[in-house]
Amino acid sequence: MHAYVAFFVENSPTFGEWLSWFPPFLVWAYGCLFLAGYLKKQRSLKTGYTRKIFHFLIFTSATAIQTVWGLRPLCLFGAATSVVIFYAVLRGDGHLLYEALAREKDAPHRTYYILAPYCATLIGGVTSNALFGQVALVGYLITGLGDAIGEPVGTRFGKHPYRVPAFRGVPSTRSYEGSAAVFLMSLLAIIIAASLVPELRFTGRSLLLFPGLALLSAVLEAFSPHGWDNAVMQIVPSCCASLFLIIS
Repeated sequence: MHAYVAFFVENSPTFGEWLSWFPPFLVWAYGCLFLAGYLKKQRSLKTGYTRKIFHFLIFTSATAIQTVWGLRPLCLFGAATSVVIFYAVLRGDGHLLYEALAREKDAPHRTYYILAPYCATLIGGVTSNALFGQVALVGYLITGLGDAIGEPVGTRFGKHPYRVPAFRGVPSTRSYEGSAAVFLMSLLAIIIAASLVPELRFTGRSLLLFPGLALLSAVLEAFSPHGWDNAVMQIVPSCCASLFLIIS
């Protein structure tokens, strides 16, 4: 609990930072979701693609913001993104922003499966930073790249589906093609993170540990509770990286 309190105390933005950072972050977050909605409405992209476009843009933006400017601007970006998501939820069925995120197959729980990933992202990001510091970037990138690729690849190329445990009565399926894509993109994410985080490094062990962590990430993506994988895929890989990849 102390780690969480310390995180919020140390990273609470100042009034000047709110004035400087929040407006452009709000515009960027809105633009990301508007783009996803536009692609669904005007280009007829499936929701499996559009929600992951938003997912990818937000996680990669968070990685860039924390790497370049630090955690206080990142907290403001999280606040701006929260405003945009809640606005979309308030507008509801039929609105361009809402439809960019709400899967048709999640009915009648479409709003729940917007808010659950939002809460999972918040929990995963705060926990990873509070407990593992800058190594949290490992979780950001695995979630932003690895998790983001699974559903679109599965939607487009998934020919070999398999069932995973269902929650709240919503059937959940994955495909071996989608899971393979998660593995490959998670491996790329780990390599990128190792190049960004000074506490991590490439060693001979990396040849085994990087693929092993990528494989674990693919398993986590497949079997995490529907809607809550954003928490699991941030916390567990960041924890493993801090245990096995950090410079002693």
